[in-house]
Amino acid sequence: MVQRLRQGTDLLTAAALHRLDKELPWYGGLAAEDRSWIGLVAQSGIAAFISWYERPSATAFNAAEIFRAAPPELTRSISLQNTLQLVRIVVEVVEAHTDRLAMPEHAGALREAVLLYSREVAFSAAEVYARAAETRGAWDARLEALIVDSLVRGESDDSLRSRISALGWAGKGATVVMVGTSDHRLDEVRAAELRRATRRAAEDALVGIQGDRIVVILGGSGDLKAAAAGLATRFGPGPVVIGPVVGDVAEANRSARAALAGLAAVRAWPSAPRPVMADELLPERVLVGDAEARRTLLHDVYRPLLTAGGPLLETLSTYLSEGSSLEGAARVLYVHPNTVRYRLRRIAAVTGWDPAEAREGFVLQIAIALGLLADSAD
Repeated sequence: MVQRLRQGTDLLTAAALHRLDKELPWYGGLAAEDRSWIGLVAQSGIAAFISWYERPSATAFNAAEIFRAAPPELTRSISLQNTLQLVRIVVEVVEAHTDRLAMPEHAGALREAVLLYSREVAFSAAEVYARAAETRGAWDARLEALIVDSLVRGESDDSLRSRISALGWAGKGATVVMVGTSDHRLDEVRAAELRRATRRAAEDALVGIQGDRIVVILGGSGDLKAAAAGLATRFGPGPVVIGPVVGDVAEANRSARAALAGLAAVRAWPSAPRPVMADELLPERVLVGDAEARRTLLHDVYRPLLTAGGPLLETLSTYLSEGSSLEGAARVLYVHPNTVRYRLRRIAAVTGWDPAEAREGFVLQIAIALGLLADSAD
């Protein structure tokens, strides 16, 4: 029986390749080199079956040995589904030629042997592809970690976009960075869940796990701040800070710096919301030495008040020093309380911060202090 099978190897291989070419469109679309490799794989599989049939062994169902005839890159040309179709067709070919290859008394045993062997080879092939996927996944995770680290450090170069695109980053739209912590280091399962959640939240997503700190970079169109806020539950119980939205991933370092500075400073605001925007933490960021927050308060708050002219800056300083009292400020300024109220509305329109709100008044007070110090230094 074994001798008859060996003599029919070329017949079985040719019949299998003919069936592949006739029934599977993906096979016809392959390059000639890949098709020749598949022919070698089919021939190797038939030869391996014959060797196993001659000396059955539980360790002989090794798809890795069968695929060793072809380069590893072949798994990128044909999918696991394609491979299982290949196995199925080879099995059907061997079954169809059983009457020619086996004596009548051996035909049934040969069919059973083919079914047993093909089943085990299919499982073994799935394992080959699973290992390849795990290897690619581990490499992608390392590359992703390097990219996130480069963006956080601001070490972007000309190769950054090509490396990001290798991870599927489309780069269409804005970018935002959010940071938080985990109560313990994420294992592979929880890290994979976090990555799936980020990819559902935005068109583009990168995740960096740096010890107990988690950095998430989101990109694309739509409301990225809302998308980031929806991911807050994926972090640990500590604070979560969302940086400002920037133009694209090349500017992600600016958003990351603000978010990281906010994460360092947020403990100075015990009642901060979760998540909190980095721009809501400007006073606390100034206290921890964030130069960008200082520039923002001077440029966006103090300077516009000076440019607006009139008594706005004096009114704001007086109102805050009088404990946010309209009547108290009005007495010091010798004006009616409605005049103070009108000026406060103008201040809110000019700066974007409402002095009547306790938290926003604190932001304005820090901005005035920074401006006065900067003017005195000049």
